[in-house]
Amino acid sequence: MMSKEIRNNRNDSMKIVIVGGGLVGSLAALHLGKRGYEVHLYEYREDIRKSQLVAGRSINLALSARGRRALTEVGLEDRLLDHGIPMRGRMLHDIKGRTTFVPYDRNTRQCIYSVGRKHLNEILLTATENYPNIHLHFNNKLTSAKLKHGELNFTNPNTKETVQVNADLVVGCDGAYSAIRKHMLQQHGFDYSQTYIEHGYIELCIPSKDNEFAMPKNFLHIWPRGKFMMIALPNQDKTWTVTLFMPFKNFEKLKSSHDILLFFEKYFADAIPLIGEKRLIEDFAKTKPQHLVSVKCHPYHIDSKVLLMGDAAHAMVPFFGQGMNAGFEDCTLLSQILDKNGDDLKATLAEFSETRWENAHTICDLAMYNYVEMRDLVTRFSFRVRKSVDDFLFWMMPNRWMPLYNSVSFSHMPYKKCLENRKWQDNILNRTMLSLAGALLATVTYACVASIKYSIFCN
Repeated sequence: MMSKEIRNNRNDSMKIVIVGGGLVGSLAALHLGKRGYEVHLYEYREDIRKSQLVAGRSINLALSARGRRALTEVGLEDRLLDHGIPMRGRMLHDIKGRTTFVPYDRNTRQCIYSVGRKHLNEILLTATENYPNIHLHFNNKLTSAKLKHGELNFTNPNTKETVQVNADLVVGCDGAYSAIRKHMLQQHGFDYSQTYIEHGYIELCIPSKDNEFAMPKNFLHIWPRGKFMMIALPNQDKTWTVTLFMPFKNFEKLKSSHDILLFFEKYFADAIPLIGEKRLIEDFAKTKPQHLVSVKCHPYHIDSKVLLMGDAAHAMVPFFGQGMNAGFEDCTLLSQILDKNGDDLKATLAEFSETRWENAHTICDLAMYNYVEMRDLVTRFSFRVRKSVDDFLFWMMPNRWMPLYNSVSFSHMPYKKCLENRKWQDNILNRTMLSLAGALLATVTYACVASIKYSIFCN
């Protein structure tokens, strides 16, 4: 029984309330419940295990090293990997339908995993039921709070019944539009910013073909088109979730079925027979482009009473596949600091904020950059040359040289260090290229002078 893994009972008098029962909230409940704390998780939606769809949420996600470690710490990694579909690299589709495979890691052949959001959430929530000190409360929306006093009021949206809850610690895992963070805005010294990008997205679907995948399954398929792109991730039911990212002004031009088909025929012709004309038009018409937001804030805590984690602390655009992984890594970091500080919540929360915020801001920025890479740079000759150089040097010096993507997705290197590492590599490569260019220029100049002298001598 997982309940036997509870480390001790000295924490059972401390009550922790987690607001938000999504991926990070349910994993945080496991990490804290395993330590013996009395954990109460409140979620304003119904139990996802009883629902069919989660409105507004992508149905699949990319699980990589940071998320895997956090799952390992609660004994769930193997179960999720058995469910996940390994993606070993990007499969690029050019405008003529030709494909090019770009592996994530030529050396060790590491991969990321496409996992179903609903399935993952169900596994995490069900795992909490093995701990008698973790309690789940669904259909409870936070309506008011006195965070410094640990006082929260929740209302059932169906019955309108309201309950007051008191906590020694409140953990906000309630997403990019966090109600807990909204209350923290009232605190002096709390910095907050959000950025909506000019690009939105809609989701489409490639159905299975004869009960098999319609495309090679072990890849993240990308249709890069400069100012916009389309991607496809494999699902466990042999379908593909297709996401089109594009400026809102471009979406606004597609007003009719004819417009949609002409657009796809021009830019994604090879995807039309995969999706099907009828389904393409129907799926495109039944939804509106969704917004993408990036959130930064600091600090993530108030005294010993409140802590933000996951998207509530650092929501990011999805282009590096690190939103879930960064949120899961928050759970790992919190557990590590608790190991160090014990029950000293004031010291623990302060250290979490100070350790985490710069790394979180960094991955938010890298996620923005990776959109440019995926939709545009991957098609450029200079990018392919740099990728080849990165792969070669990583193969030659795996302990000294690690490409940016690999350090972010396949290591536990702090995100800030990943970026610093990339800047150091860029500096070395730039100096090397300048040296090579100088040497080449000197050689050409010497050859020209020698040729002129020889010509004069012969004449």
